[in-house]
Amino acid sequence: MRLTGKIVLTATLALALAACGKKEEAPAATASETTADATMTDAAASGPKPGTYEVTDAAGKKVGTTTINADGTYADDMATGQRIAGIVKVSDGKTCFDPSGPAAAQCFTESAPAADGSFTATDEKGAVVTVRPVPAK
Repeated sequence: MRLTGKIVLTATLALALAACGKKEEAPAATASETTADATMTDAAASGPKPGTYEVTDAAGKKVGTTTINADGTYADDMATGQRIAGIVKVSDGKTCFDPSGPAAAQCFTESAPAADGSFTATDEKGAVVTVRPVPAK
């Protein structure tokens, strides 16, 4: 149960961060493209904007930091010290984080970004986090 909670939280972080730069979904991949290529293309073309994001829970406590890369990969650095990495993509209008390993992908619905770029992300169970872009150094 504890690992599942961390995976959910990590996925929540990643999803929330991904939403910040979300664009309209790209057209479906053609039959000649491989699944891996389609996933990377979708994530890079219509997924979250590359960058680093801070994620906080409903009480305002920092959950962790998510980094979205231009190649469609992500890494969540949890406040607990755990790191989770995988692929991020947009599916059915939701940002989905698919961690490496046996954990299942988790998808989030994001609110429209505020003037400062922050937004909320809601997972499939209704948990809400706030995501804020971290300024580049």
